[in-house]
Amino acid sequence: MPDFFWDLRVYYEDTDAGGIVFYANYLKFFERARTEWLRAAGIGQDSLMREEGRMFVVRSTAVDYHRPARLDDQLRISVVVEKLGRASVEFYQEARRQGESEVLCSGRIRVGCVDIASLRPGAIPASVMQKIAARPAGHQATA
Repeated sequence: MPDFFWDLRVYYEDTDAGGIVFYANYLKFFERARTEWLRAAGIGQDSLMREEGRMFVVRSTAVDYHRPARLDDQLRISVVVEKLGRASVEFYQEARRQGESEVLCSGRIRVGCVDIASLRPGAIPASVMQKIAARPAGHQATA
């Protein structure tokens, strides 16, 4: 079961000339869902930078496109933590039309925790690690 869902609508600006979601926009959708997942877990990225001197950056992505989403589709983006390391988190995410089981796009995204001054890897702060480990199961949010 996914740890978190984020619902959104596909707008004209998200599509290409053919009226389907431009492939790179799935990365934006996945990013928004992870940001909202962090927020739901009580982790503010701005306070992480201010108070801990750390931030999360995307280290790698692997995305598969299965079926197109189209203008005005209502999508549900899922977030699952697959692996939690000392300085990184690996996520598995999917995009589906709301109410449907068919996966439109799936991706594995690895984010690293870095020191904001040096941009070098740094340990995820203990308080943040605890919140990630106790992530909200099945929480839903809507855009």
